[in-house]
Amino acid sequence: MRVQGLCVQVTGMQNIWVQDLGCQQGSFHPDTIQGSPESLMEKDVDGCQDGAKIEPSTKLGTEGTETQLDDFVGPHPDYNEEEEEQKYFRRKRLGVIKNVVAASLAGTLTYSVYLGLLQMQLILHYDETYREVKYSNIRLEDIDRKVLMGINVTPVAALLYTPILIRFFGTKWAMFLAIGIYALFVSSNYWERYYTLVPSAVAIGMVIVPLWASMGTYIMRMAQKYYEYINYKEEQEKEKQRAPRDACNAYIIIFQTVFYSCFHLSFVCAQMPMVFFLNNYLYQLNHTLFAVKHCGTLSHGTLPGFNKTVLQSLPRSVNLIIVESALMGAAFLAMLVVLVLCGAAYRPMEEIDMRSIGWGNIFQLPFKHMRDYRLRHLFPLFIYSGFEVLFVCTGFSLVGSVTGWEVTERGQVMLSLCSLQNYGVCALGLERLAYLLMAYGFSASVCSSLALCMLRLRRHIPLLAGALIHSVLLVTLFCWAPEPRCLAQAPLLYSIAALWGTGSALNKTGISILLGMLYKKKERQDFIFTIYHWWQALAIFTVYLWSGLPMKAKLSIMLLTLVVAVGTYLWMERKVAWNMEVRLPRIPRPRHKTRGYRYLEDNSDETGSDGDGDKEDDDRHPTEATREDELPKEDGELLG
Repeated sequence: MRVQGLCVQVTGMQNIWVQDLGCQQGSFHPDTIQGSPESLMEKDVDGCQDGAKIEPSTKLGTEGTETQLDDFVGPHPDYNEEEEEQKYFRRKRLGVIKNVVAASLAGTLTYSVYLGLLQMQLILHYDETYREVKYSNIRLEDIDRKVLMGINVTPVAALLYTPILIRFFGTKWAMFLAIGIYALFVSSNYWERYYTLVPSAVAIGMVIVPLWASMGTYIMRMAQKYYEYINYKEEQEKEKQRAPRDACNAYIIIFQTVFYSCFHLSFVCAQMPMVFFLNNYLYQLNHTLFAVKHCGTLSHGTLPGFNKTVLQSLPRSVNLIIVESALMGAAFLAMLVVLVLCGAAYRPMEEIDMRSIGWGNIFQLPFKHMRDYRLRHLFPLFIYSGFEVLFVCTGFSLVGSVTGWEVTERGQVMLSLCSLQNYGVCALGLERLAYLLMAYGFSASVCSSLALCMLRLRRHIPLLAGALIHSVLLVTLFCWAPEPRCLAQAPLLYSIAALWGTGSALNKTGISILLGMLYKKKERQDFIFTIYHWWQALAIFTVYLWSGLPMKAKLSIMLLTLVVAVGTYLWMERKVAWNMEVRLPRIPRPRHKTRGYRYLEDNSDETGSDGDGDKEDDDRHPTEATREDELPKEDGELLG
């Protein structure tokens, strides 16, 4: 019972002193009352009045404290929420650019080290005197044959484990693991024995496809994230609406162009050991090409008559260790770049969702995606992209496999490969091999920027332009055979190498951009890039098998593959223009475990929550879309 300024007795045993304006509250006993009730009432009223006089000052003090607290923890008077939001997303965009540059730099360093070391070791192992003096008792040619087989054959099985590896470790950590395996291969060359070289070569073969698939997925995700960060206002206003079908195509084109422009420089950097170290020990062309009678299309297999001794003096072991240590340092630097500078491709809950669809589904989905007619029509283009760089290189290739070794019937490791040995080396000598490859690398790096024309032109124009350049060069090489030991042909050979680099750049960059445009759904990207690079691995294996064919047969196979690839690609584009339905498997919904962590189902980052505009319309359709009414209706995947 509350009465202002009065203390009221409710019962005989219990009394409540009501506090409103300073009165006390509590129980008292009747014996404690002194004086008459009237005097007591007067005393209490006076006390309450005194309290009323004191209370306003107390309230003023409390209000002052609250005001000071609000000033301390509340927003700053000069705080601008919109400006701070802009700064936040500007930092996010800079972080995405940093991730793309770091991934490109790491890829360039990794392949520069790998290709440079491999080229140097192949030339050293080819020299007969070097093998006899340093490794006469360990059968080096047999070890090289096993290394070659491990690197070329192992990627054939990559389709079985690559998606599982990427989903288990995550995109960034799959890149880090693969680069670490490449560093392991470099370290194995400190002590060249069977039990060091062969296991590391098999490990290299196992991570070729995972490295490229994870890199392609990483660049794609960065493009999508940049689009989200630059259009955050639209994302907030239209949170429940789908993004336009080609919303982030511009960023896919730009980021893939940046990546390949940096990456093709690995061909240039890989020549540094040869330019600054190995060329000092090589014989001139009059010695190495003394017995060579025919070049180009007149040759068969490896270059007939090429001298078995190419080193005029053997390099000291200390110098080799210094070069390999420098390469090892660059490999570790690439690992640190990925570890420190590359951010995660997905948010933690997104990675949990992507793993939670079940490992059996992850294993099956690459095979199910191959039933999409768009991918099936691109298979010949994937295969040709594996052929064309292998053709121009000697001792190594862009896609990470070694096809520059050929083991002849006598068991000796010999340098192949095709154009640069049978054309460039035959005419200019082994000492100019590095400069031919540098011309190829510089041209490919610069001309990768030509893919930016896809921002204004149709996407098939760069691919067709690259195919046209290569077709003209293939016909030229088929009809022309250079003269041995003729330095006057150097300008023509450098021009062919540069033009081939232009076609390769348009081909590689164009295919990656095309896949990014066709498959924007983040849950499908690792499967798509795995399929792409697995078909390239099959092309590598094919080149490994055809090494003994005549040069005309190799050129004919490449030209036929190119014609088929262009035809099937144009037919695919025509089907897409007709809005023909695609047959895509449905990505299963995540199955979260209730133990181990508390998962917020309502706020989880599930399918399509990252703003990529590829949300599924109906979660109730079956796992695999096989009929027209069960096809997943996804933006950017029905029409490309």
